[in-house]
Order: sequence, then C-alpha cells, then structure tokens
Amino acid sequence: MKKFAGIKSWAEDDRPREKLMQKGKTALSDAELLSIMLGSGNPQKNALELAKEILADAENDLSSLSKHSWEHFRKFQGVGSAKAVKLVAAFELGRRRQGYNKPKEQRVTNSNMVFEHMGSYFVDMLHEEFHVLLLDRANHVIRTVQVSIGGMSGTVADGKIIFKKAIDMGAQAIILMHNHPSGNIRPSEKDIQLTRQLAEFGKYIDLPVIDHLIFSENGYFSFADSGLL
Repeated sequence: MKKFAGIKSWAEDDRPREKLMQKGKTALSDAELLSIMLGSGNPQKNALELAKEILADAENDLSSLSKHSWEHFRKFQGVGSAKAVKLVAAFELGRRRQGYNKPKEQRVTNSNMVFEHMGSYFVDMLHEEFHVLLLDRANHVIRTVQVSIGGMSGTVADGKIIFKKAIDMGAQAIILMHNHPSGNIRPSEKDIQLTRQLAEFGKYIDLPVIDHLIFSENGYFSFADSGLL
C-alpha cells in the first residue's frame, strides 16, 4: 500500500485550514478549499490529493463540478454519503449567494441588469424553474418570487399565481424569468404564447409585464430586446 504524508504532518503554513486562518481565504487554491470541505482523504491519498483528483475529473472547472449530484461524488474513494452531501450543499449555497434576492435599492432598467441580478442563480441548474421579478413604480426590485419548478424540458407557469403574488406584494410591474438547461436560449412557441397571454392580462389590470428573460449557460434571451413584447 502506498504511504503518504498526512496533512497533519505538513508544515503549519502548508495546511489548508491553518493557511486560511493565517493568510485568508483568497490565499487558497481551489483544491485547498475543496480539501477543507472534504476534511480527510483515503488510505492512498490525503484530503488535498483527493480534492485534486475530484477537480481533475471535472477538468478543473468549478462550474462543471458544482453541477454534480451527491451520488457522483460518492464514486471517489474516501467520499461517503456525508461528505458528498456536504459538497453539494456547499456548492448550492455558493450559487444562491450570488445575486439572489438583492436589496430593494437595486434598480433594473435593462435586460442586462436583470441578467446580472439573476443569471448566476440559474447557471448551474439541470432542471427548469420559472421566477418573477417584482418591481415598484421606479423599477426597484421588491422581491424575486419562484413560481414553479419543473424537469429538464419544461415547467408550468400559472398566470393566476404570478399576478396574485405580484398584487399581494404591491408590485407595479413584473419581469418573467425562466431557464433552459439545454443551453438553447431561443424561446419555444409555448414560451412565446405564454408571454403574450400574460402581457395582455397585465395590460388589462395595469400591471405590465415589461420583459421575459430566458437564461442558459450561453447567455440570455430578452423578449423586450427582441421586439416580442
């Protein structure tokens, strides 16, 4: 059996946990940060070597790594269910942290600002979700509301739910948002039809739908920018 030097035998400055405490989180490499989450390795590899193996499996792409399920991480020797779930939870917290439900002071005046506000939330999803951005009269963000969760090829958006939430929270305008896990940002006929129906009803009750964005890893599509709204 291969012998290796455990992390505890390293110089203190080289140990990931001690390095973080002494030099700060930005001083650590991706592998060192991942090794801290792992906590320990296996009989052949210490935590840092195991972290490097896991990263190499994802071609050192953190975005790709964060999409894996907990079952995927269990294929690595030394990663049981508890560690695998911890990794998935950490990646999910990181994804949620970026831009979701920012303070009301944020004002959105174009599609790119909406993308900056919500794009990171959708980027790693392997299923579809439909959300609505609720705005006040000056286009300040009141809240982001999740309307539905679907599968890989679609989700259902109920207009009654959308407008009820908007009215209950005092919104003066709304922006529709959903993602395409396939990477194709072009709207389907169903997307176009739904958008038109919701926009017409919004005009009728004086609660305008000012845009509908489709997100994917390849960017976004704006109905308003494309003249479809």
